[in-house]
Amino acid sequence: MSGRTMDREYEIYCPHCRWRPGAEDRWQCAPGCGTVWNTFWTRGLCPGCATQWQDTQCLSCKRISPHRKWYHLPRKARRAATRKKREPTAA
Repeated sequence: MSGRTMDREYEIYCPHCRWRPGAEDRWQCAPGCGTVWNTFWTRGLCPGCATQWQDTQCLSCKRISPHRKWYHLPRKARRAATRKKREPTAA
């Protein structure tokens, strides 16, 4: 899944409180190298030391959750995927 594809197909928000990070929001690689960056630009990969962060803390509700849980298909795409599963396959 490329970053470009993901930007178009997924909405990014906290799985607990649904807060949506903006381009100006930043996280710090800690404990680690101390780099400050927007973790969603790199899907949790620190550009300073290449640590792949598995968890992300919400800057709003402060809860920690798996980074992958922040990526959500938009409703329109979820409906299309559900319809596709229901369609009979040709034999």
